[in-house]
Amino acid sequence: MNGKEQLGEFLQTRRSQLQPEDLGIPDYGERRRVPGLRREELALLAGVSVSYYTRLEQGQSLNASPQVLDAIARALRLEEAERLHLHNLARSSATGPGRGRRPTPERVTEATGQLLEALVHVPAIVTGRRGDVLAWNTLGHALFAGHLDPGAPDRPAERPNMARLVFLDAHTRALYADWPAKARAVVGNLRLVAGRYPDDTALHALVGELSAKSADFASMWADHRVTACAVATYEMRHPLVGPLTVTQQTLSQGPGGQEQGQNIVVATTEADSPARTTLALLAQVSPQHAPARPGVRATSA
Repeated sequence: MNGKEQLGEFLQTRRSQLQPEDLGIPDYGERRRVPGLRREELALLAGVSVSYYTRLEQGQSLNASPQVLDAIARALRLEEAERLHLHNLARSSATGPGRGRRPTPERVTEATGQLLEALVHVPAIVTGRRGDVLAWNTLGHALFAGHLDPGAPDRPAERPNMARLVFLDAHTRALYADWPAKARAVVGNLRLVAGRYPDDTALHALVGELSAKSADFASMWADHRVTACAVATYEMRHPLVGPLTVTQQTLSQGPGGQEQGQNIVVATTEADSPARTTLALLAQVSPQHAPARPGVRATSA
């Protein structure tokens, strides 16, 4: 799907999700043929002409100004991450499709490896832009994917992918008491990444694979929700140590990592909480393993 089509689908979907009564628009008892706002209603709220907005949805109007995009974002009641996504889609539709090519394998920088090594008591994993696991420490492997080969991230062709695990792996699905919330966060983040990297063929292949293999993913992807997975709290049900509540935080990397879309995902627990005790128990029962990346020693709590 090209940038124009993505922009049009995003606008149409989000417009259909707005209810007129929520915006104070009277319906006078009339029956609407389609859900959500009409184009003319959205255009009026955004302060643009109906014909202009229609062309924008249909991919016939390029180079929309940032001011117009922000006005449409306000009319659609988009959150900040969604507003940025709208700008990314508009930029992609204006520049046209780039030369699609499969990106080179991602690598963890030495600085990131040192940070991962320092996080002794905290489960941590390094993920690439598409959610591929590039490295993890011992506790991160034990918490998120203890059923997988600990050395898998060191082999690019065998790296686990967090989206695949959440949607296609029974062990990972069972880890989350509220699996739909975790799944929606994963899809929302993938939508955000797709807007930033519209020419990433590997990302398109991943979305196609998940859409074909998971009806849940296909349904959530069609919803066009965008989520910046910065901080979220989840109740996890670990098969070795039982339930624990963790706060998952995604830390964006600096030069050398951020440009590639790499992140460090850490899971923390409240001080003096049962979850903190459970996490310490997991550290004790987890087998030690070799480093997931040369130069990154295995860590343990």
